[in-house]
Amino acid sequence: MNKNKIIGIIIFVLLILGIIGYKVFFNKGQNIFDNTINVYVATGGGKEDFLQDEEVVKILKKKYKLNVVFDTWSNGRTITMPLIREAVGLGNQVISEEMLNGKVYNISFSNVSKYDALFTSDQRFYDYYKLRPDKEKGESERYTVLSGSLTLNTPIVIYSWNKVVDALEQEAIVTKKDDIYYITDMEKLMDYILNSKKWKDIGLSELYGNINIASTDPVSSSPGATYYGLLLSILTGSEITNENINPNLEKLKKFYIKSGYMNNTPADLFERYLKTGMGGQPMIVDYEKSIIDFANSNPTGYSQIKDDIRILYPSPTIWNSHCLATFTENGNKLLKAFEDERISQIAWEKYGFRTGVSGGKYDVSTVEIKVPKTITSTVTSLKMDIYNKLIAYLK
Repeated sequence: MNKNKIIGIIIFVLLILGIIGYKVFFNKGQNIFDNTINVYVATGGGKEDFLQDEEVVKILKKKYKLNVVFDTWSNGRTITMPLIREAVGLGNQVISEEMLNGKVYNISFSNVSKYDALFTSDQRFYDYYKLRPDKEKGESERYTVLSGSLTLNTPIVIYSWNKVVDALEQEAIVTKKDDIYYITDMEKLMDYILNSKKWKDIGLSELYGNINIASTDPVSSSPGATYYGLLLSILTGSEITNENINPNLEKLKKFYIKSGYMNNTPADLFERYLKTGMGGQPMIVDYEKSIIDFANSNPTGYSQIKDDIRILYPSPTIWNSHCLATFTENGNKLLKAFEDERISQIAWEKYGFRTGVSGGKYDVSTVEIKVPKTITSTVTSLKMDIYNKLIAYLK
């Protein structure tokens, strides 16, 4: 064999070995060219824009060497479905097809695409995931949670309009303090709704029909369920017992029926609120983050309505917490990266998420909208069994 052939064979072998070596490293999450680690996260909704933010992605890659893949999951499916990428049509396509045809896979199978972390959009699912699965209810096997935290937080608020809020102040339902509006008598407002009091009865003759607060459907929507959990806490004085839960569930059922048509997503409801104005949506339930996000993404639209809208903070209110639970060391690295000061600043200033410990202090001057520096009057998130009982009763 001549010299040129030997050199050619050596080059060919080295090339093959290089390709194999690259694939081995890449499949283990290590990209040998840019030294980043692939981190796979099953992710609940409500934070997509923040997670896809160009600067956030850049910080995670350049500073922390993390290439994060956020796959979309509904909160409920994280309990009932095996938490593998194939369950949402990703990863190994052969396994995905077999799962669609009824073949059973779970996280213990070696050939499935597993996750490094779970990023829920509701604390009750985060807390519940850490418990042992209830096989009698068809719950799927779960990863062992290594660590976690309430990573992104935003309180429930009620959006309204200047004339409506002026009337509610006259009724001693709303109180203004330090230029922030608080609903200081939520039970009185609920009584107005339950007793079919009309807008004209409180001096708003231009509004037709009964006083109402629009929300997303608590039966099918996590934000709606959180809001109704808040109402249940208020009705029971934040002490839910076997004795007081049923009569208050009856009251909430009546409240639910009187609420009429409900959107399934907060984004749709907030859009209707902005587009139809006071006549279409006098009051809606949503998150504090929504108006900050809107003001940043649509400054022209915000400038047109900013003098007329009002943000009301129920007293007490309840946090909507997006919680990160980690299953691997790579997941732990991501959890640590979310403590980055610049990432926290972006989360707050652009998307309205209060990061870290609930109720933390923020430089509210960095956002144009008038919001409280601290939120101290809150109720704790209800446990999953209480929510399940509430939702089942409303159905």
